[in-house]
Amino acid sequence: MDVIAGLKGYSIVIVSGFAMGIDTIAHKKAMQVGLRTIVFPGSGLSAEAMYPKTNVRLMDEIVESGGCLISEFEPDFKATQWSFPMRNRLMAGISKAVLIIEAEEKSGTLITARLTTEYNRDLLAVPGPIFSSNSKGTNRLLRQGATPVTCSEDVLEALGFEIPKDEEKQRRLFADLSPEEKKITDLLREPMPRDELIRAMKMPIPTSNALLSVMEIKGLIKEEMGEIRLF
Repeated sequence: MDVIAGLKGYSIVIVSGFAMGIDTIAHKKAMQVGLRTIVFPGSGLSAEAMYPKTNVRLMDEIVESGGCLISEFEPDFKATQWSFPMRNRLMAGISKAVLIIEAEEKSGTLITARLTTEYNRDLLAVPGPIFSSNSKGTNRLLRQGATPVTCSEDVLEALGFEIPKDEEKQRRLFADLSPEEKKITDLLREPMPRDELIRAMKMPIPTSNALLSVMEIKGLIKEEMGEIRLF
């Protein structure tokens, strides 16, 4: 998730209920970029009771990375229909802000959204397509006053962090290059035509083009007048 990747380096902890899908992706991405995570499952914390079962391995990874799992249920308590909404109040209570990525019109996620406002926390929501059922809940929250989020800077601003200036953002980007990206930036000390750059990269053409596209999306390079140059 690009939103989480943009939070790297800030004192932010990712909190979720450990559901399949966005919650799982969020925790994996957070650990990749060095953020800590807290999980509130709708079950006890034993491996036998953990729900969903597919997240048992991820549970161990979270603890090993310095995160934690919290549950008010007995260790062997298995999740029930009522235990999920019950744990939502803990997630909302511990968080400074709650970000809703997707929510149908009648979704358990909206329980967390309601608790967020009751606990006087900041409610953030990602706008979605007006014809998508998964966006009906989030779009309604936006109409009711939730803060729209379309990028990591929106989250940082909502949390009260000072947004880095463009020059500082660029410096951070170039400080976090992969070995392949570093090789390309070294080659681009002077602008080069795409074909010439790809030959110098000595990678398969599809791989080279894909890597250049990713770097352009990141804002590391740009193509102008038939040449690729550093941004």
